[in-house]
This record gives sequence, C-alpha cells and structure tokens, in this order.
Amino acid sequence: MRRLSRRLVLPIFGVLWITVLLFFWVTKKKLEVPTGPEVQTPKISDGDWDDPWDQFDERRYLNAKKWRVGDDPYKLYAFNQRESERIASNRVVPDTRLFRCTLLVYGADLPPTSIIITFHNEARSTLLRTVRSILNRTPMNLIQEIILVDDFSNDRFDWSLHFQWEQLTPEQKARRLDPTEPIRTPIIAGGLFVMDKSWFDYLGKYDTDMDIWGGENFEISFRVWMCGGSLEIVPCSRVGHVFRKKHPYIFPDGNANTYIKNTKRTAEVWMDEYKQYYYASRPFALERPFGNIESRRNLRKNLQCQSFKWYLENVYPELRVPKDSSIQKGSIRQRQKCLEAQKQKDQEISNLKLSPCVKTEGKDAKSQIWAFTYTQQILQEELCLSVITLFPGAPVVLVLCKNGDKRQQWTKTGSRIEHMASHLCLDTDMFGDGTETSREVVVNPCESSLMSQHWDLVSS
Repeated sequence: MRRLSRRLVLPIFGVLWITVLLFFWVTKKKLEVPTGPEVQTPKISDGDWDDPWDQFDERRYLNAKKWRVGDDPYKLYAFNQRESERIASNRVVPDTRLFRCTLLVYGADLPPTSIIITFHNEARSTLLRTVRSILNRTPMNLIQEIILVDDFSNDRFDWSLHFQWEQLTPEQKARRLDPTEPIRTPIIAGGLFVMDKSWFDYLGKYDTDMDIWGGENFEISFRVWMCGGSLEIVPCSRVGHVFRKKHPYIFPDGNANTYIKNTKRTAEVWMDEYKQYYYASRPFALERPFGNIESRRNLRKNLQCQSFKWYLENVYPELRVPKDSSIQKGSIRQRQKCLEAQKQKDQEISNLKLSPCVKTEGKDAKSQIWAFTYTQQILQEELCLSVITLFPGAPVVLVLCKNGDKRQQWTKTGSRIEHMASHLCLDTDMFGDGTETSREVVVNPCESSLMSQHWDLVSS
C-alpha cells in the first residue's frame, strides 16, 4: 500500500499541475476583453514581458553605491537615494482611490498611448520603478510606447502665476453625485496630463523657448481652455510624486529669473490687458528679458482663441480681479541709510541690514530696491519681508513670497511701516557691539516719536 502511494505521487502531482495551468489559462481568457475591428490586437502578451525582465541585471543597472556612515543620501537628487535603492522596483503599492473606482468599466476601444517620461539628473532607481509601475498597472494593449527623455533641464493660482492646490468646497462636493466623475480645473500642475497626440500638435505643443522649469503649466492650460478644449482632473487616476527638498539641477540664470522669464512669456501672449496684475504681483518682472514671442502670438491668432476675459468669466470666475494694480518701487530709507538685502557667500537666505544708500552708474543698488504690491507685500525679486514671531523684538526676515500669508503683509501709514498681523512697526535695534553699523531690523510697538521707526519710500 505504501509502495502504491509512492508510485501515485508523481502522476497525481502532474495532473494537479496541469489542472492549475488550465485553470489560470481559462481564467485569463475570461478576463481578456475581445477586440473589435477598430482595436489593434497587442503583439506582446503580458507573459512575454517575463523573459526580458529575467534577463535584466537590475543591480548592475542601478550601479548602487556603497553607503558609509555620514554620507548624505539627499545630496545628489534632493531625496533619500539610499532608501530609493533599497526599495524593490517591482513592488505592491496601496490603492488609494475611492472604492467606486474599482467598479468602473472602461470601453474596449481606447486608443494606445505613448507614455513620455521627461527627467533630468534623476536617480536610476526611480526611473526603473516608474517604468515597472507602468507595465504592472496598465493593460498592454493600451501601451503604444514608453519614451524616456533626458531634457537637461491642486487646482488654483494667483496673479503672480503661482500654482497652488485647492480642495473642493463643501458646496462643490455636495453637487457631485458621483465622486468618480472628472473635475473641471482652470490649471494643471504641469507634466501630468493625457491629451490626444494630434490635438497636442494642432495646439502648438510646448513653448520651446521656455527654460528648465516653471510656467509651462500655465501656458498650456490657458491655451487649452481659450482655444477650444477643457482640462479635467480624473479622481480615479493616481500618479505618485516626490516633493524634493530642493531642485536637483542648476538654473544658469537663477531659479527666480528662469521662472519669471517663463511666466512673463505666458502673460505677454495669453493674458491680454490683465497682464498688468501679473506685473503688479511681480514688479521685478517688468525689466526681465523674455525672448521673442512673435511665433506664439501668431499661433494664438491662427487658432482663433478666446480672450483672457472670456477665460476669467467662463473658466475661473473665482479669481478676483484686484481693484488696484499700481506698483510702488524704490528704496526704503531712514535718513542716509537704506534697507538692504545682503546675501552671504554660500548662503541661500539673505539677511536684512541698514546700510549706506548707494548708487551704481546712476542707479540705486539692486539689493536696496523694494516693491510694495497690491497684496500688501514688500518684496525683492521672489523674497518678501516677513517675521518669525508676532512678538515685539521679532527679527524681520526675507522668505519666499506667498500670497495670503499674514506674516508677509504690511501697510504704510505716514512715515511708519506697520506689520498688519501683529500691529507692530518696522524698527531697528542695536545688537552685538552696539555700534550704528550693527543694527538689526525688527518689529516693535509703534511709537511716532522714535526716529528708528521713520521710513521714506524713495521711488527709483
């Protein structure tokens, strides 16, 4: 009986193995969607990807470094490279979509898609994980090609063309009977969109005279809406994104100048008379070069696009048009001294000092030129005066401008500059050795008799 059992082991195991294979084959056939006459049958089946991946030497491709104690994993790519190399390229990620998304049935005649992944100075581990994620989560008949391009290089916005994510209001959510339905958006985040290729070509593709990063999402969003299209966010679509600590690439003209050039091109081509509010938000953009835009203006004319006024009325009526677009620009003086931003070597943050007013070739030094905007900010380039705390004696610092930040809002009353949130006034205090050259810019309780709180804005 024991011998019979041993003899039956191999045949029984073989039958079971064949049964399992047949079960998976039949199941796979049931899950396959029959293709119609207009749908191209994929030449490569899902199983055909196995052999190429088996032959692919992932560790050799990654060329992962040996990490030593004290190595900074954020240094090269501005995210944790060490952890990225530890995470497997073929991994399971949680499905964060609404449950109803899993119940949706899509048409069988969807066209194949070219997936273009642009990158610059990117870790190989993230690129590999991106490609494998696409292959693992996309029906093969929908992938025309995957193109990786090294280009060397939410939704709401304000008049400075600064992109921000915005949640739906309770009223908007209440009107949505189906949470999986697309959401109309006035602007996209940039780089994450799907569009018919022929229409992308017809619309004029990207503005190729923009540099490196920034502003292209505004340009293509305005163009899509004003030239006959629409933008929609698909809630059942999820694309992962790593927000880095800083840009991992270099801007030859500086981050601020590059962003201003790109957004200025957008304003000059698409915003018509409303570009005055862009310049009111970014006064230093007025003097910045932005290249030739004749071809883009001709494109708009040939496409017979709508006006920006139409865009505001029909697409983004929530964007309030300011009552005042005037710009006050000049030096902030106290007797013979001027408020100055001093950037120390190898430091990203500038310090505020009260220095002798200077002129270079008949013009005020750029580090002493400030602008008062209708948003009640005092700025220089992309940086605004702000405070660390709302208490007397708090230092005044320069930080990246952010519209709506109450710590950055000021008002000028007579000769005083008052911080609106704290009701304290711009002042200077002695510190260090107590000399006149060692004054620190702070906010203190307002006193009209204090000469250290008297400021004059001298137009440049």
